[in-house]
Amino acid sequence: MKKLLTLSLSLLLLHAATSSLWAQPSAREKKYFNLLQKTFDEQQAYNTVWFVEQRWRLAGNSGFNESIYHVEKILQQAGYKKETDGEATGTLTYRIEKRPMKHKTWEPVDASLYIVGDKEPLLQFRTNRNMIAMYSASTPAEGVTAELVYIGKGSAKEWEGKDVKGKIVMGEAGIGGVYSNAMKNGAIGALAYSMHAYNQPTKYTNSIQFQGIGYTDSLRQKWGLLLSYAAKEKLKAAIAKGPVTVKVVVNTRIYESEELTLVANVRGKTQPNERFVFSAHVQEPGANDNATGVGTLAEMARTTALLVQKKKVVPQRTLTFLWGDEVVSTRRYIQDDTVRAKGIKWGLSLDMVGEDTQKTGGTFLIEKMPDPSAIWTRGEEKHSEWGGSPMKEEDMFPHYFNDLLLNRCLFEAANTGWVVRTNPFEGGSDHTPFLNARIPGLLMWHFTDVFYHTDADRLDMVSPMEMKHVAKSALATAYLLTTADNKTAVALINDITRNALKRLETEFNLSIKAVQEGNDKAKEKHILEVWSDWYIKALACTIDIPAGEAGRKVREAIEKAQQHIRQQTAVYISQL
Repeated sequence: MKKLLTLSLSLLLLHAATSSLWAQPSAREKKYFNLLQKTFDEQQAYNTVWFVEQRWRLAGNSGFNESIYHVEKILQQAGYKKETDGEATGTLTYRIEKRPMKHKTWEPVDASLYIVGDKEPLLQFRTNRNMIAMYSASTPAEGVTAELVYIGKGSAKEWEGKDVKGKIVMGEAGIGGVYSNAMKNGAIGALAYSMHAYNQPTKYTNSIQFQGIGYTDSLRQKWGLLLSYAAKEKLKAAIAKGPVTVKVVVNTRIYESEELTLVANVRGKTQPNERFVFSAHVQEPGANDNATGVGTLAEMARTTALLVQKKKVVPQRTLTFLWGDEVVSTRRYIQDDTVRAKGIKWGLSLDMVGEDTQKTGGTFLIEKMPDPSAIWTRGEEKHSEWGGSPMKEEDMFPHYFNDLLLNRCLFEAANTGWVVRTNPFEGGSDHTPFLNARIPGLLMWHFTDVFYHTDADRLDMVSPMEMKHVAKSALATAYLLTTADNKTAVALINDITRNALKRLETEFNLSIKAVQEGNDKAKEKHILEVWSDWYIKALACTIDIPAGEAGRKVREAIEKAQQHIRQQTAVYISQL
């Protein structure tokens, strides 16, 4: 026992002596943050959001393509040159990849919904830009008028005895299912209401979340409209009084197109085949989702070009900026070139990164790569309302990237009051293709947003300063990793070790409480062991931080850090 207490005391003294040092950013990091504070122009980022959010964007449609070409102009003005012989043609290059689409694209033009007898429309596209279900066909120019049949939530029992042939169906369920069943039964169109509780539809009664219907062919395709809470309630009230007839006018375009992906590169000086890849998806019609990702990344690319041209930043590894179709473009970028994929060392997705949190209710989050918090979600850890599937120990992805990005964000927060949180891995955005390829990948985003995927996600919900916080933290992380020498690597290893010891302390306290409440002591020990193992393996990965061969001091720093973690874990387990 005496030996154990002595060991514990020595570790506590060591932690006290070093934690303040680890908490301080290096001179290089301070330099990067100062440069970014002066150079990143949040108003330019906001202007790009303004341009993009006006357009209803789906891969291949005019709004999507106009957004891509708008970012291209920003790159050109920043000094990026169009590739003539691959990425090696210069320090700043870009290309637009074009691929024929396997399916047609779609875009909305106009729509309106009337209760026959009312002078004013119940819904109109001008004020409810998500009211047309994606891949809806047009009605005749004069519209269609038919009786409305209500089928509740669309269960099999609720469909029984309903004659909907030549009529319009209304259901309180996702438009996909309502439309599909309506078409099978001879209806001419469908109305549907489906909103998540986090959208607070009874408060924001005119919100509509975008959804889509399946596409068959131009001859058989009909239409579906999405209802707001207010519209749904008014229709139900009218139905309760007797038969209701509605008039629907829909104007859309469905056509052959090509898919565009924009890729810009800042070529590394000594290790150009190793790269840090940023991605932001262009499709989806909202301002925060994801015009803010597009605008922030465009300004990040411009800022980086300026700093590189002035030799304020000299990347040894390549920085890549990618804009395209969510998941699809990122996955293709990884899979299309196996040689290039081997050099992708980190992937970072920007998805909904500019929210005015006072208006949306969202919180800035870093979605972590799978760590033990995705198995044992406890303490301050919690999933977003998007939710996550249960994970197993074999699903873990030990790596330092989680903590490295988090620490940069916390440094920005300490100086600005920015609120930074994390959530366990959930998936669903451009970080997942990286992880599926066993490449470290993270997501910067905001949730839970009451206006998520609704037509209220417009420019007035965007904060230029929120975009700047995200951009500074993301770029500082990328600059550190693409310019890292052995000295930087050692500093980052110490930084991550501090996180590891803090996490072990947190988990130990949670386990002590759990044991006191009657939980299985063996299980609690196992949780500590898994966290310890995760960080030991994560620190082993830091050997790749230097842009070049890792020297003796880096290897010694890793070994020393791992030993600290093993010792502290042993102390905690003995005290359970």
